[in-house]
Amino acid sequence: MFENMTEAQAKQQILDMVLEYCDTYHNQKKSFQEGDRIPYASRVYDHVEMCNLVDSALEFWLTAGRYTEEFERVFAEYLGVKYCSLVNSGSSANLNAFMALTSPLLGERQVKPGDEMITVAAGFPTTVTPAIQYGVIPVFVDVTIPQYNIDVAMLEAALSEKTKVVMIAHTLGNPFDLKAVKEFCDNNNLWLIEDNCDALGSKYDFDGEEKFTGTIGDIGTSSFYPPHHMTMGEGGAVYTNNPLLHKCIRSFRDWGRDCVCASGQDNLCKHRFDKQYGELPLGYDHKYVYSHFGYNLKATDMQAAVGCAQIKKFPGFVKRRRENFERLKAGLAGTEDKIILPVPCENSKPSWFGFLITCKEGTDRNKVVQYVEEHGVQTRMLFAGNLIKHPCFDQMRAEGKGYRVVGELTNTDRIMNDTFWVGVYPGMTDEMIDYMAKIIKEAIGK
Repeated sequence: MFENMTEAQAKQQILDMVLEYCDTYHNQKKSFQEGDRIPYASRVYDHVEMCNLVDSALEFWLTAGRYTEEFERVFAEYLGVKYCSLVNSGSSANLNAFMALTSPLLGERQVKPGDEMITVAAGFPTTVTPAIQYGVIPVFVDVTIPQYNIDVAMLEAALSEKTKVVMIAHTLGNPFDLKAVKEFCDNNNLWLIEDNCDALGSKYDFDGEEKFTGTIGDIGTSSFYPPHHMTMGEGGAVYTNNPLLHKCIRSFRDWGRDCVCASGQDNLCKHRFDKQYGELPLGYDHKYVYSHFGYNLKATDMQAAVGCAQIKKFPGFVKRRRENFERLKAGLAGTEDKIILPVPCENSKPSWFGFLITCKEGTDRNKVVQYVEEHGVQTRMLFAGNLIKHPCFDQMRAEGKGYRVVGELTNTDRIMNDTFWVGVYPGMTDEMIDYMAKIIKEAIGK
């Protein structure tokens, strides 16, 4: 097949065939029919992602390479931040972000075992997991309904002399009160990590300037798992404007090493063999000097190749999510006697991940969810509901240590019992949104 072809010509022929294959066998549009399954989320892609993926595979570099460098640059430019590090998942992004704060390079602000982190229990566990595994005490406060974000009135009560960091997520695309949380952190010299995994593209008016969520705190994190706002299959990102934090993030991501050379690169600093580190012999190879107890959290270049195509489509994804959310909310108008509809945070412009619904007294969530599911609409809980009720907390609950609760988690428990959500992903059509509204209204009317 490739006789009398250059390598570049052969590659182009393969990519042309991939394009034709994708257009022929993937994403064949069909009109929605009532009863068709409507997932809460799905990938939205075309031949560009598939061609990028195959292009990267044909290079066979496999680990982080040119596509990774391109994605980190373009993604940082999109968000308006100085530094971005691609990792292999959103959970790894949270781990990487939290562990960066444990670096001795941060001096008095280093987070140490026994310190405390203010957070919420109504969310996804990997916002909290890194702190628990490191020996930092999570301090849980309640959330508000119908924003489903941290109750900022509880921040002062949660503060102690051991508090070092606030780490919370923007719930399903709805920003938390960044003005109040950021002021609280600044006034008390606390780190702020924005778990932005469910809110990529959301904006917040911060002191008169509209900024993306994830860029206002010290570190932001994103996830590129298939249901999220954009996908690489697996993948995540950690971003910051702080050069010292960026140095710590990169070190923890890349085995904890001190060297900043990229994979396949040697002696960028020109001092590979002439420095003294720790108690190592003078001139020990800097590529194998470790300044932190780190991990290997890098993504592959094939993942990054998909991301490079997705980021170009991303503004359109966000626009469609907002349109779908507004159409569904309009379709459910008049149901407020039975359910609570979501409300965006003041001064925010959410990039909605999903549409949250809380059943009022007299409306049984389980019956509603079962009816909706039986009629082809996929639903989800608000992740853990109340994280401290889960088996992973059994031992800590029994021993009465390892975490603190400030106040009552009344709304958190209500979310656990009465709340569910449906999707608004950009692949949904108007017909699908209207059908979801119809089925939800039927369910709550029974």
